Amino acid sequence: MSDNAYTPAEREAVYRAIAERRDMRHFTGGTVEPELLRRLLEAAHQAPSVGLMQPWRFIRISDRTLRGRIQNLVEEERVRTAQALGERSDEFMKLKVEGIGDCAEVLVAALGDDRERHIFGRRTLPEMDLASLSCAIQNLWLAARAEGLGMGWVSLFEPQALADLLNLPAGAKPLAVLCLGPVKKFYPAPMLVLDGWAQARPLDELLYENQWGVNQ
Repeated sequence: MSDNAYTPAEREAVYRAIAERRDMRHFTGGTVEPELLRRLLEAAHQAPSVGLMQPWRFIRISDRTLRGRIQNLVEEERVRTAQALGERSDEFMKLKVEGIGDCAEVLVAALGDDRERHIFGRRTLPEMDLASLSCAIQNLWLAARAEGLGMGWVSLFEPQALADLLNLPAGAKPLAVLCLGPVKKFYPAPMLVLDGWAQARPLDELLYENQWGVNQ
C-alpha cells in the first residue's frame, strides 16, 4: 500500500461514488443551495485539462422561459433521433431522455472559444479539449452524487441551435445540457439497462494486452 493512499473509509467513499453515479432523468424539483452549487462547480473546475487550457464554460439557466426553449430543442432532436433509429424508433420514444422541466438546476457545459491557440497536447489530438471538458463534467457528476444530488447529461440537441439560443461566440460549442437536483432515489443500475435498451459490457471484454483484441 502506498504511503500516499487514503484511509480505507476514504477510499471506499471514492469508489462508492464512482459505482453509484447514475445518469438521472427523474427529479423531484426542489433547490440547490448557492453554496452547494458553487462547491460542485469548484469540483468541476479542478478537473485536469490538456496544457492547462481549462476549456470548460458553464452557463446556469435560471430563466424558466429559456429552460423551456432548451427543452424544445431537445424534443426536436429526440424526434429526429427516433427517425434515424428505424425499427427501434417506437422503443426509443418510450424512453425518458431528459429531466429539464423537473430538475432544480439546468447548466449548459460548453467548450470555450479561441481554443486553436492551445497547441500543447493538442497538435495531433485537437479533440483533447473535449476530453478535458468531459473530465470537468465527470468531476461535477461524482461530487453531486457524494452530496446526494442527481445529475443527468443530455446530448440530444443541435449544437448550433443551442449556441445561437445562448449567444455563444464564434468558435464556442455546447457539449451538454446538465440536469441537476434532488431525486427520490438513484437507479440501482443504468436506466438504459433497466429499460432494456442496452446491456453494459464487462471490463474483461474491453481490456487488451499489448495488441488490440488480445485479452489478458
